[in-house]
Amino acid sequence: MNDYLILALGLAAAGFGGEMFVRGAVGLAAWARIPAGIIGATVAAFATSSPELAVSVNASLEGKPHIALGDALGSNVANIGLVLGVALLFAALKAPRDSVKRDFPVAILAPLLTGLLVLDGELSRIDGAIMLFAFVVWIVAVVIEVRKQRSMAEEVLGDQNRLSIVVSVVVGLGLLIFAGRAIVWGAKGIATSFGLEEFVIGATVVAIGTSFPELATVIISKLRGHEEIGLGTILGSNIFNNFWIVSVATLIRPMENLPLRELAIGLGFGVITIALTFPGRGGIIGRRRGVMLLILYLAYTLTILQQ
Repeated sequence: MNDYLILALGLAAAGFGGEMFVRGAVGLAAWARIPAGIIGATVAAFATSSPELAVSVNASLEGKPHIALGDALGSNVANIGLVLGVALLFAALKAPRDSVKRDFPVAILAPLLTGLLVLDGELSRIDGAIMLFAFVVWIVAVVIEVRKQRSMAEEVLGDQNRLSIVVSVVVGLGLLIFAGRAIVWGAKGIATSFGLEEFVIGATVVAIGTSFPELATVIISKLRGHEEIGLGTILGSNIFNNFWIVSVATLIRPMENLPLRELAIGLGFGVITIALTFPGRGGIIGRRRGVMLLILYLAYTLTILQQ
């Protein structure tokens, strides 16, 4: 099938899947009596990170772990610089207080820890185990937060029909997963035809493709008045990418002879973009930040393409 047609189908699936998932996630939050932001940071983040996971596992099994690492780190920059940047152009976002305390610090720690582990030019299985342990610690913190907030969660307006909630969540997630894989497949085929190198393909074209489900989720959740789902999805996806996906890829096949210069660029921009989105007083992330993030993403793309 034509790569451009596959790409178009993926984009359409992302739009429909994002709409259905946000509708179902709001209902699920009300039904389970937990904040919708936690649904975004866990269920949505896992679903929208599944394309990165698929790409990373397949790349590691095929002996091309540099694509896996480039995709994970590139997706982190794309999630914040491109996805959140575009969303902020529509309107400012309000960050939930619990997300600021729990997710922002971990999202910043993730690239810093990864940078520390790759200083020797490789990622061993021990390094992968360390990242996996950090991921488990974060998941435990989320579970504790869920147990704490269940009894005092605010009532969220959403679809209260349980069957409809389940259908919306499952079908929405399925479409988002399909969208991510279709976009990656189409975009990778197009990029390969232009003769780009593996790490560059992973860090730019594949990263944008695997970030598109997050973009659909963020924009639609904002339009529906549930921006906490979108922000939670972005932060959660970055944590999944750094700690879960990179650790799984590394445990499958350790990474040697890593391109430290390109890694420094990806990790550096990842830290800067996260720091730039940290909310000001009142938990507001203003629209000007969106312009700055898009400029940063453009600078990242131009820099990585010149390597």
